[in-house]
Amino acid sequence: MLQVKNVKVYDLEESVIACRNAMRTHLPEYTKEEFEKSLERAIKLCDTKANSGHQTFLSGIRVSFDLIYPNYISPELQRYHWVDIVTSNSKMHKLCQLVEADSFNKYVDPRAIDITKEYVIKFNENPSYENRIRLLSTCPQGIELFMRVSTNYLQLKTVFAQRHNHRLVEDWGAMCDFIKSLPYAKEFKLYF
Repeated sequence: MLQVKNVKVYDLEESVIACRNAMRTHLPEYTKEEFEKSLERAIKLCDTKANSGHQTFLSGIRVSFDLIYPNYISPELQRYHWVDIVTSNSKMHKLCQLVEADSFNKYVDPRAIDITKEYVIKFNENPSYENRIRLLSTCPQGIELFMRVSTNYLQLKTVFAQRHNHRLVEDWGAMCDFIKSLPYAKEFKLYF
């Protein structure tokens, strides 16, 4: 099931300070005092309509994390522009090893795993194109993969709005819980 690990948040203070740039005549100092003054304004800006353009400072608060996910999440992740895949493990290069390591979620039928393991044996004995494509085509969607992701608070706010009631409760629920755990998530209304 989906898991988020190794989270890093970047430029939070600088982006909060920058939220007041529209009303400035000079570049601000990036100090703790300036952050505290700007935080109040940032929180007020997050009360505006999502498409008003007033919340754009959230796009400067960057978030990177490792994501462990079942293969069936890939099309949903890639459908949205909010996720930049920094790098990921490769089914093409490591599928045999992933199958041998039983990297499947708890919902994969053991019979499907057994059939996939049969194709691993066939491929290892004869690494032909036909054996490779049969193995890839037979592999269950519940195989678990991982990737490093980069995004930002504004996009995560959209993700929460779109996925908080999703049918894949365990997977998207874990993502929504992660969003709720970010610094200032409540104040910046990343969730509701």
